[in-house]
Amino acid sequence: MARLFGTDGVRGLANVDITADLALGLAVSAAHVLGREAREAGRRPKAVVGRDPRASGEFLGAAVVAGLASAGVDVHNVGVLPTPAVAFLTSDMDAHFGVMLSASHNAMPDNGIKFFASGGHKLPDSVEDEIAAGLGREWERPTGAQIGRVHQNRAGQARYVAHLLQALPNRLDGLTVVIDGAHGAASSVSPEVFRLAGAEVIEIGTEPDGLNINDGYGSTHLGHLKQAVAAKGAHIGIAHDGDADRCLAVDADGNEIDGDQIMGILAVALKERGALAGDTLVATVMSNLGLLQAMEREGITVKQTGVGDRYVLEEMRRSGHTLGGEQSGHVIMMEHGTTGDGVLTGLMLAARMAQTGRTIADLGTVMTRMPQVLVNVKGVDKARVDTDEGVQAAVAAETVLLDGRGRVLLRKSGTEPVVRVMVEAVTAEDAQDVADRLVKVVRERLTL
Repeated sequence: MARLFGTDGVRGLANVDITADLALGLAVSAAHVLGREAREAGRRPKAVVGRDPRASGEFLGAAVVAGLASAGVDVHNVGVLPTPAVAFLTSDMDAHFGVMLSASHNAMPDNGIKFFASGGHKLPDSVEDEIAAGLGREWERPTGAQIGRVHQNRAGQARYVAHLLQALPNRLDGLTVVIDGAHGAASSVSPEVFRLAGAEVIEIGTEPDGLNINDGYGSTHLGHLKQAVAAKGAHIGIAHDGDADRCLAVDADGNEIDGDQIMGILAVALKERGALAGDTLVATVMSNLGLLQAMEREGITVKQTGVGDRYVLEEMRRSGHTLGGEQSGHVIMMEHGTTGDGVLTGLMLAARMAQTGRTIADLGTVMTRMPQVLVNVKGVDKARVDTDEGVQAAVAAETVLLDGRGRVLLRKSGTEPVVRVMVEAVTAEDAQDVADRLVKVVRERLTL
């Protein structure tokens, strides 16, 4: 039986896969699992609940709040805020757990539910599985004064903004920044904090209406940001995704600065300040080979994990490292947060520009990206990608042909029903040729 939880919570089509019944049931089960320690200590469990602006979050959020309160949990509903803000507030408010309703960069019809443990940390697989196993289980319902109370907490944004400003090493005076909020959870908070930090801010994609999240704007649609940066003569463009746990950037000429470059820039900056624990960066196997080569030149070790920011986080917590992330723009700075934070990442990039007087394009030259092709193969049985002998033989053969001048990675997505085929090579043409051959094998061998 497939796991209910993917690499980033439970996600799917709202009102079909992610229903009010499921949200209610997950909330009740989470109340029992994540509130257990508080109840055993004779305390009332407390939870923070937030969401992104998509319309389905209104009824799903209501179901989650109802489920938690019915199970005896006091709920602080912080409304529309980024995922990292909910993680921060879970810790800052000494809550026993947090809940975020978001499908991140997915299109508006999708939604998702993710949980944070006390301290704002993501849950291990075993705890998620325990929550899933509790769905539909009989339970003793509290009554009277034992039911949970619901508080509409609107101070969360101010607390989060203060936290971000406190993390900044220097102000951003003199910089003009275009913020693309993806019509998502950071549409209000990101422009606010950049202005308070001293930057001149131009906003796009910051008018959420519940239906337009990620629609042509944000970190997966950089066209409008590139145009705005050029038209306004800005120094940098910052793009978030729907729940703002990601950040990608655009330089003054409209060129993308991806997550690998961002990690490279920040790693060098932290190393200079003596704040890069173990002079080590934690990245996933999807990070470009160019990042690994660049960090080696800078005297920085790169530890690689499986794909998903949760696995980066697990390694960072296990080994005590302070910086990690993904090529997609999830960047984690453990000194300031427990999860990827797109607003904080953008602030730190801008702070590095202001401190050094260098452009983001110049800072981005810390690494040279090796041409990379990524193809999402749909309509195949992703569960068999790691075990099918024909697929694995094809991967081995292509790796031999690349002869150390590139690499191949095939993996099943943790959030979508696809197999991802990633190839790096000396030229884009070589990478595309290898990818095309592997995609053909995947479709022939794994078609449903």
